[in-house]
Amino acid sequence: MSKRLNLREFQQNLIDRLQAADLSESRVSTLGVEIAGRNWLVDLSQIDEVLPLPPLTVVPFTKPWFRGVANVRGNLYGVIDMAAYEHSGAASGDANNRVLMVSERYAFNAALLVNRVLGLRDARKWRQSEVGGQVEYHDEQGISWRKLDMSGLLEQAEFLQISV
Repeated sequence: MSKRLNLREFQQNLIDRLQAADLSESRVSTLGVEIAGRNWLVDLSQIDEVLPLPPLTVVPFTKPWFRGVANVRGNLYGVIDMAAYEHSGAASGDANNRVLMVSERYAFNAALLVNRVLGLRDARKWRQSEVGGQVEYHDEQGISWRKLDMSGLLEQAEFLQISV
């Protein structure tokens, strides 16, 4: 007779395997994005998902980098154009643009508009240097990348004050 597992054993086995997979060293946890021609790394634990630019409702009397409010599955999110926020132009609004939904753990309904997503990147072995007090990474081709500090961004007074 074959061995039968009850539901509790099956669930515990599944949880154990998922936790083991999370701890593996081969896991890549950063997403590469382009903001105003610069390459940035975003920790995947800081975002919940990546979406195409949804329809936006413009909010009057806000700063130019606040693109509007988007309804994503019944929840309202403020959409921030990161290129405009960095004073480096503005996102085009074309099909390549994406919004990074800020993780729920920050309790902040915000979405960051980026020019495009460049895919998963493993920066653990990249060369690092410090530029202007910020760590800069250099990949195998010598291309420079900066890491987006989500909690630091969400604490900036300018970021929190969207009205003009």
